[in-house]
Amino acid sequence: MFNHVEHYAGDPILGLMDKFANDPRTDIKVNLGVGVYYTEDGKLPVLECVKTAEAQIANPPRPRGYLPMDGLAGYKKACQDLLFGNDSQIVKDGRVATIATLGGSGALKVGADFIHEWFPNAKCYVSNPTWANHIGIFEGAGIEVAKYPYYDAQTIGVKFDEMCEFFKGLNENDVVLLHPCCHNPTGVDLTNDQWDVVLDIVKDKKLIAFMDIAYQGFGEDMESDVYAIRRAVDMGLPIFVSNSFSKNLSLYGERVGGLSVVAPSKEEADRVQGQLKFTVRRIYSSPPSHGNNVVDIVMNDEALFEQWVGEVYEMRDRIREMRQKLQDTLTAKLPERDFSYFTKQRGMFSFTGLTAEQVVRLRDEFAVYMVENGRMCIAGLNNKNVEYVANAMAEVLK
Repeated sequence: MFNHVEHYAGDPILGLMDKFANDPRTDIKVNLGVGVYYTEDGKLPVLECVKTAEAQIANPPRPRGYLPMDGLAGYKKACQDLLFGNDSQIVKDGRVATIATLGGSGALKVGADFIHEWFPNAKCYVSNPTWANHIGIFEGAGIEVAKYPYYDAQTIGVKFDEMCEFFKGLNENDVVLLHPCCHNPTGVDLTNDQWDVVLDIVKDKKLIAFMDIAYQGFGEDMESDVYAIRRAVDMGLPIFVSNSFSKNLSLYGERVGGLSVVAPSKEEADRVQGQLKFTVRRIYSSPPSHGNNVVDIVMNDEALFEQWVGEVYEMRDRIREMRQKLQDTLTAKLPERDFSYFTKQRGMFSFTGLTAEQVVRLRDEFAVYMVENGRMCIAGLNNKNVEYVANAMAEVLK
């Protein structure tokens, strides 16, 4: 019956995790592949604010009824406050349709299905490179996907002029998928001035900006990291924004994400809200309750919110520290090379510049695992392994 079904080769990043787990070398092996934040002790953290929220949920235990299709009201408010500001006029005017989703991936999926239904001629353009699942999700929704110029391997920066010229050649209602901060996989972000130029083109060409932000707080700070989103709002642009609490609340398995659509009017936002709920109904009916409740409690309690922001900045600063130590050790080993890009990049990821062959050597000879395109998850480094990793990288770079 199933002889015609094609083989699935597996996700390269998740497959890398399996290889790491099965590696018999126990003296030292380092996982820098998966996009997960680990503590200095190499552990997945449970944030203190989350512990407090979960204690409230458990005492007394709450019934586990179905949530509304679009999630808890407090959860949706949390998404809107973080993205658009506590006193946002567009929220007051009812111009934002927001739903809770199954992680950031679920937000992308619901958004892609909506776009395919109501803008059937739209094509989606993603940065070269981008997170591979961006392509899979939009193609899975029936949307043609292509890439726009972004990363410049020579300068370890952005091909900004090429990117802008490319956008000028797109058609009305084409989708440009943008990373407001902590670009995945490169860690190379646009400056605020560059965002202004890009968004002017988006407005002039009447493109659909779909902004995917999974790392708010890991770049500069909670406010600075959403500059592009709020600038687009100020310009009157209708936009899609997918956000995730997986990383900054360390709630990966709870699947806590959101999709917000900024519309020109309340009447249009209401229509969009209804269609987003209809899309959810056809896929998973309603979001899971535990993560929704944790986010609701943490984000809407002033003291817990402030505690959360502090914990996010501790994670951000530890990543910055690891970037600096990696750069310093590599510079000492190979002084003729410039490794300053490690501290210029932002967020959990770095494009190391390593070739696929060098990445394989790192894995086979040194048990250091990263994605074959050279993407490294900086959050997997700590004071116990950063020098070892730097020395291993220096060896394969010689």
